[in-house]
Amino acid sequence: MKRHNFSAGPCILPGSVLQQASEAVINFDNGLSLLEISHRSKPFVDVMENARALALELLGLEGKGYKALFLQGGASTQFLMVALNLLEKRAGYLNTGTWSDKAIKEAKIFDDVYEVASSKEANFNYIPKGYDIPEDYDYFHCTSNNTIFGTQMKEFPNSPIPMVCDMSSDIFSRQMDFSKFDLIYAGAQKNMGPAGATLIIVKEDILGKVSRKIPSMMDYKVHISKSSMFNTPPVFPVYVSMLTLRWLKDLGGIAAIEKENDKKAQLIYSEVDLNPLFKGYSTKTDRSTMNATFTLENEDLKETFETMIKEAGINGLNGHRSVGGYRASMYNALPLESVGILVDVMSELERKA
Repeated sequence: MKRHNFSAGPCILPGSVLQQASEAVINFDNGLSLLEISHRSKPFVDVMENARALALELLGLEGKGYKALFLQGGASTQFLMVALNLLEKRAGYLNTGTWSDKAIKEAKIFDDVYEVASSKEANFNYIPKGYDIPEDYDYFHCTSNNTIFGTQMKEFPNSPIPMVCDMSSDIFSRQMDFSKFDLIYAGAQKNMGPAGATLIIVKEDILGKVSRKIPSMMDYKVHISKSSMFNTPPVFPVYVSMLTLRWLKDLGGIAAIEKENDKKAQLIYSEVDLNPLFKGYSTKTDRSTMNATFTLENEDLKETFETMIKEAGINGLNGHRSVGGYRASMYNALPLESVGILVDVMSELERKA
């Protein structure tokens, strides 16, 4: 049976990428496995350079003063690293969910942090709007997509100060002017590769302006100077990320995948809205293209629905405990066919009820 992977992350990857990656584990460089070659060898240095170049190319940031890094530690380490490198006096944060909440907590270790707006009072089911960003702050931080609550920023402010964005769960999924951001970070395990690597896109001219001493491993300038090879990099996740970015480029880039992602989102949300057995969690105007969250109106149907899901080969649909219900994560590599199978199951449940 074909499995339909709606897992929130680590997530589905393109089949061709998995095939190439599995072959490289056996034989990558003249009989040597990708997992056992030197990370300083030319074959892997080429991988790292290609991955970094592809990231900038796909985001339209080549030749615009940005550097791409692949580092360890996940996006959670970036909550701390951003503040270490950029926070001198005060920073403004938009609080739209669990991950921005955690980013705020980490930044508060160093200096004063101000929440410019928050949707916490509604359990983060919408994106705040109409807030002001103080011009005398060091930077403004936002989270583009909220996997747990199924909300997504559809528009970004014209920030008078450097803008930092956690794009872990929707990077490379939709077109936008990425030059509006001075620093972007994203864990690989949503739209790029397996867990273990984090992509950072940073505009060099915002660095080196804090007075504190920054530990070498946490200093963006150090990693830039060493071309993302200051210490042993996460070789396998970087390689898979390179393959995935190459796959995306061959498809036609972000413009092409955005059209597919929109189709998937329209299909699932149409069913959620038309089927009386289901109710969407997030505010309609802020619904995420990547993560559709919804609940059953009648919990008595839960066992039946989940049996039908299992029989259809659907995996990873359970919602986060803070929301409950279900979450259909529809990252770049998830085919429209899989969303169609889920919608068919939801429709069939209505007919049975």
